[in-house]
Amino acid sequence: MKKDVTDLLSTIGYEFRDRTLLTNALTHSSYSSEHRMDYRSNNERLEFIGDAYVDAAVGAELFRIMKNAPEGVLSKNRADVVREESLAETAREINLGDYIYMGKGEEATGGRNKDSILADTFEAMIGAIITDGGYDAGKKVILSLLGSRIELAVAGKLRHDYKTMLQEKLQEKEHDIRIRYTTVSEKGPDHDKTFTVEVTAGTSVLGCGSGKSKSKAEQEAARDALSRRLD
Repeated sequence: MKKDVTDLLSTIGYEFRDRTLLTNALTHSSYSSEHRMDYRSNNERLEFIGDAYVDAAVGAELFRIMKNAPEGVLSKNRADVVREESLAETAREINLGDYIYMGKGEEATGGRNKDSILADTFEAMIGAIITDGGYDAGKKVILSLLGSRIELAVAGKLRHDYKTMLQEKLQEKEHDIRIRYTTVSEKGPDHDKTFTVEVTAGTSVLGCGSGKSKSKAEQEAARDALSRRLD
């Protein structure tokens, strides 16, 4: 049974000539495997082309806006915009997870809200638009959906890398200081764990943080450390 994608199409501002492409973009491999569908019916091939073009379109827009920025700054800003968490957040804003065809097992383990699946589906949707309507159509949708994040990246406000900030702050005082992140607890079922991490320097605990992944918990621990007096 086909999902009603009317609201999604209105949100993204694009009407497909071939809606089969959109259906494929919204079909996770768990669904196609469960229903013994040909691999071309899921979104992996469309994700491949969408991934490449999202990178290219965001990079070109940053190049246009940041006329005097060196390559390193452009690369960092592009990485911030197209990183998995950023694309997943954008997917949530357009309720993309509601439209995904997903296998029962993946659904049961919270797949509809996983960053990786949402980001991949977003890229596949862009791949479907490019395949259906060409690169200009894809670029228009990309800039519409990611434009605010591009602006935040240019302003240096899209993402704070607290681990790097902590490292730089501590190295101002001691160049060879060694920082260590240690997972002190894991709670919850395998598909929905919460990790707690401590950040230490030598024998001193600088901060503690929790998150749904170890990397997020480490960032929270670094942020906690930065919020304290480190003099």
